[in-house]
Amino acid sequence: MHEILVTGLLILCCLTGVAMTAIRLPGTWLIAATALGHAWSNGWARSGVTLVAVLIGVALFGEALEILASVVTARRAGASGKAAWGGMLGGILGMIFLSFLVPIPIVGTMIGAVVGCFAGATLVELAVRRRVTHGTKVGFFAALGFVLGAVAKVVVALVMSGILLHAAMRTAPHA
Repeated sequence: MHEILVTGLLILCCLTGVAMTAIRLPGTWLIAATALGHAWSNGWARSGVTLVAVLIGVALFGEALEILASVVTARRAGASGKAAWGGMLGGILGMIFLSFLVPIPIVGTMIGAVVGCFAGATLVELAVRRRVTHGTKVGFFAALGFVLGAVAKVVVALVMSGILLHAAMRTAPHA
């Protein structure tokens, strides 16, 4: 009975982590913390230090992937370095200040982030190169990268969940 409750709690934490990641909250870190708690509660016998270290490494990879996706796609579209970082900063500010565009809490935040990313990259590129068509192209690709980064991080959270659940179920004692 205890194992069913523990497995259910692990699954719930992993699902919550994936959902949090989808709305740009630190869900990958919840999954890593769940692995740490599971390992600690079992005296590091089932989920060892290696598993926790691997999940922390994967979470760090997910963070880098999410941050760099917008910058890299904007740069591939010909953005100046300043515009690429302007898109990333615009995305963060858009999540905070443009969430009211759609009055649905999570959806509004995501749309605000994409609009902010587009606006940040476009405005900085216009200030640097003064070409509207090029600035718009850069803004579009920065926003696209922002979305791709979010999707990639959800995939990372799913992979982390799979690794944790596989390790926990593989090492569970059999009755």
